[in-house]
Amino acid sequence: MLPGPAGCRCACAAGWGVLSAAFTTRNSRPNIVLLMADDLGVGDICCYGNNTVSTPNIDRLASEGVRLTQHLAAASVCTPSRAAFLTGRYPIRTGMASSFNLNRGLTWLGGSGGLPTNETTFAKLLQHRGYRTGLIGKWHLGLSCASRDDHCYHPLNHGFDYFYGLPFGLLNDCQTSKTAELHRWLRIKLWISTAVLGLVPLLLLIPKFAHWFSVPWKVIIAFALLAFVFFIVWYSSYGFTRRWNCILMRNHEIIQQPMREDRVGSLMLKEALAFIDRYKRSPFLLFVSFLHVHTPLITKEKFVGHSKYGLYGDNVEEMDWMVGRILETLDRELLTNHTLVYFTSDNGGRLEVQEGEAQLGGYNGVYKGGQGMGGWEGGIRVPGIFRWPTVLEAGKVIDEPTSLMDIYPTLSYIGGGILPQDRIIDGRNLMPLLEGRVSHSEHEFLFHYCGVYLHTARWHQKDCATVWKVHYVTPNFSPDGAGACYGSGICSCSGDVTYHDPPLLFDISRDPSEARPLNPDNEVLFDSVVKKVEAAIKEHRRTLTPVPQQFSVFNTLWKPWLQPCCGTFPFCGCDKEYDILSTAW
Repeated sequence: MLPGPAGCRCACAAGWGVLSAAFTTRNSRPNIVLLMADDLGVGDICCYGNNTVSTPNIDRLASEGVRLTQHLAAASVCTPSRAAFLTGRYPIRTGMASSFNLNRGLTWLGGSGGLPTNETTFAKLLQHRGYRTGLIGKWHLGLSCASRDDHCYHPLNHGFDYFYGLPFGLLNDCQTSKTAELHRWLRIKLWISTAVLGLVPLLLLIPKFAHWFSVPWKVIIAFALLAFVFFIVWYSSYGFTRRWNCILMRNHEIIQQPMREDRVGSLMLKEALAFIDRYKRSPFLLFVSFLHVHTPLITKEKFVGHSKYGLYGDNVEEMDWMVGRILETLDRELLTNHTLVYFTSDNGGRLEVQEGEAQLGGYNGVYKGGQGMGGWEGGIRVPGIFRWPTVLEAGKVIDEPTSLMDIYPTLSYIGGGILPQDRIIDGRNLMPLLEGRVSHSEHEFLFHYCGVYLHTARWHQKDCATVWKVHYVTPNFSPDGAGACYGSGICSCSGDVTYHDPPLLFDISRDPSEARPLNPDNEVLFDSVVKKVEAAIKEHRRTLTPVPQQFSVFNTLWKPWLQPCCGTFPFCGCDKEYDILSTAW
């Protein structure tokens, strides 16, 4: 009988990692720069195996720091993943997980859902320790609760001293020349419904004027009013998505509504560099949340045609250049050795985004699936690179399971913060692993949700390299035989899914692309592994407590009284940002 509850496939060497004396000195209270891409596939950058794309600056971070090869998002879509990143907690614990397929992330700035005000972000922890904290770029974790200007979910109410960027995020809707992205299929149905309702009063006029039978004018007018009201109700939100959602803010002030998408990248870079210059003499936390590489792939002209992979590749390479500008600033200000830099993505690349023959979404390498696909590896495995010269060994690669939730306790540790004791923190401090003081991740089990539904669980056997994945639910790809949900644009968490009993089992330490499901006939440990994982799920669920659901139907509806507005509602619009900063490019 193999050792352990389910046996252990391999014999692993135990013991502490030995760290070279050159890396034993740790700076106290370093500066921290966090770089997060939007929907970047793990296979989109050179240091993760793509030798046909040029990402020299991200590669430099990897060669000068530590690269994690099994780094995992807590959700396969943006809003819940970012909530988990900031709080170190599974999204289901904070109410930031959806029970609806339609609204997997926050959909309106004029909605009433967001990251709860009683959650403590890593920014707030470090702010209390004297750090100057800034967020440049995408937020997408809500804005207001009860009135237009209460800004209860605003970054400044979650520990950031300075905010410049998009309180929502980037959408195709932000560019007038692009096909609408937000609830595209719902909009089509709404247009059809409007047309049908509008035809009813017209059809009722036919028998009236043909003298077939009498139709009272009150009935005809009532149907006409019904069609008109129905149209106004939905078009007042969806018809003005660019104006309502595509907003640029500085702190609490709207400075562009709608934003000028062609300038936003240069303005964000300028703000990031200015923040470093402003606080270079005191410990700072700078979170740069890139708009790259989300559609509509807004790319400066100098990078268009720069890559081998069309506009998506151009956008990746432009983002890498922006990373380079930030690293150059740290070098110039002599901050490099005293700054921890971390690079990642909020989730895997989106496979369904296409324009004709062109692929406008990311490449997830050998991993199955992509953004929005629950537990498939391609939607949750993301880049994870840490650089901290004199502390972390250059060029080190770690293949242990780690999570975006780990950033929370890791930053608390290095910044001298104190973790909240009144709640469960699911992340683990990565410093012992990054420094080589331990050789294994503290995560034995990780749970992969799709909205509020648990699709998959991962078991990393202690003192062993084997990592099992157990899938209880998987999305149905469309069309049949495809590797994504091209028919619907994004995969479902419930409804159009397959429930597996017995569950699908993979050994991803040997089969990372999840191509060879195991069963009792070809894996002697099948039953014991499944029992072990089911016991862990049962224990995990005992730790969950009811919380207000931020993605409830009411919270996700657009509310005119919550809509941020520069000017007098509904005549919202302004452009207070005049500095084009051509020198930044």
